[in-house]
Amino acid sequence: MSLNSTEVEAIVRHKGVAYPRDVRFRQIIVTGPPGSGKSTLVQKLGGWPEEGCIDLAQNRWWHSRVLAFRPREVHFRIPFEGFRDSHTVFDRGWLSAPTPVDHARIRIPPPSNWFFQTDWRARFVFDFLLPPADRIFRLRQARALIETHPVDRTFTEADIEQQCAVYELLALHFQRSGLQVVVRTDFGGMPRTIIDAGDSRSGNAG
Repeated sequence: MSLNSTEVEAIVRHKGVAYPRDVRFRQIIVTGPPGSGKSTLVQKLGGWPEEGCIDLAQNRWWHSRVLAFRPREVHFRIPFEGFRDSHTVFDRGWLSAPTPVDHARIRIPPPSNWFFQTDWRARFVFDFLLPPADRIFRLRQARALIETHPVDRTFTEADIEQQCAVYELLALHFQRSGLQVVVRTDFGGMPRTIIDAGDSRSGNAG
């Protein structure tokens, strides 16, 4: 993983999965690029069995019912430069001509400024699964051979590198924007926290 990170020392285990000590079970949202092990992690946690999808450019996406059932696996629809609509990282429309993430269009929950206001930034912990791209590529090649995921036959290693890079940037952007983020390189690995000297804790509230 290219993100600079350090392993969390004070942990708690939820269903055998390590998390930072202050993370509660019902806060957990599992995300990451395709093939990173999200479904396996959610199954291990005994979480919600259906994956969800959230458009990060949509105002108040944090109110979505998709996020009401946790722990849960979530894909993101992401605003990219040059595209009017948001795309997932597996949409061919974006993969055929990938452009950078349009960070200015990503909506971020506002901070809680008074006692009775819901603190949306504290409600979720985003667990980003970020294995190396070459490991995901080998896994997806193996899945394609046994035809459990036929779509895996259509992706190249370069595609997967693009997908991984986007999710690393999202993890960093979320943390800089004040959201709670942990990263790990394997669904069975230890949680890590991003070390970011440029952490400004700023974001677009909406």
